[in-house]
Amino acid sequence: MTQMPDPTRPLKIGTRGSMLALAQAHETRDRLSAAHGLPTDAFEIVVIKTTGDRITDRPLKEIGGKGLFTREIEEALLAGQIDIAVHSMKDMPTLQPEGLVIDCLLPREDVRDAFVSPHFASIPDLPAGTVVGTSSLRRRAQLAHRRPDLRLVEFRGNVQTRMKKLDEGVAAATFLAMAGLSRLGMRDVARNAIDPAEMLPAVAQGAIGVERRQGDAIAASLLAAIHHADTGYRITAERAFLLRLDGSCQTPIAGLAEIRDDRLLLRGEILRPDGSAAISGHREGGLDEGAIMGADLAEELLGRAGAGFFDGV
Repeated sequence: MTQMPDPTRPLKIGTRGSMLALAQAHETRDRLSAAHGLPTDAFEIVVIKTTGDRITDRPLKEIGGKGLFTREIEEALLAGQIDIAVHSMKDMPTLQPEGLVIDCLLPREDVRDAFVSPHFASIPDLPAGTVVGTSSLRRRAQLAHRRPDLRLVEFRGNVQTRMKKLDEGVAAATFLAMAGLSRLGMRDVARNAIDPAEMLPAVAQGAIGVERRQGDAIAASLLAAIHHADTGYRITAERAFLLRLDGSCQTPIAGLAEIRDDRLLLRGEILRPDGSAAISGHREGGLDEGAIMGADLAEELLGRAGAGFFDGV
């Protein structure tokens, strides 16, 4: 873009088409509109269907991992078909395509996992042998580590699809992100929010990132006004941790950075895919030390884990 957007030349916001993705795109639009005093029709939301949206009957690890939810959107951004792209940061690969940058993060939502079940109130209430559905390798490994007596099955789809599967008895319980339920106005779907001390969330869970072309000065200026600095510090630490671990949908990794008294606190966990072992650690440092802290914590956990830790079922 070479000028500020207006209704005749709107800024095009690329997004996936799920209810949650659209809610996140609308939040981005509304924040931009408010920050710059622009009408909402100075922005156009463009829905792009990704491979991950088209293939819903197979585990993500079998069809290509995290890039499945971003590739087509980033291609459209590079081609100039859209001006910015809105992403759930936990879906983002740690390395971006050349020419693209994410330097705008919206205020982070609730980071916790939600326990969802029509019959049971919490994980401890689940009887031995209960079928629990989840498509997240991290959640599967964490649950298998803490409750090896449960039976885990693959469970993909949007919130509505997963709720329907629960009603049909495919599983007795599942997990969602509290952030997504909050943004959809559906927090009541959760029987409870799981304390991170019990189940450490995915890296960048609850965070929305806005991607732009590196040389687009107008987009950079627009987005700078809505960047949330504290979220930026936290996500920098978590993604540095993930990057050093080479995290993908095939490696169970959890991480959470928090800010307390102007200090950055980072916790991380790696697990064997079958849940037979888990290794965790933490770091504390200054707000601008997140990248160093994340890489350093990852090095420690890898050293403690030894070769072949991520191998297995």
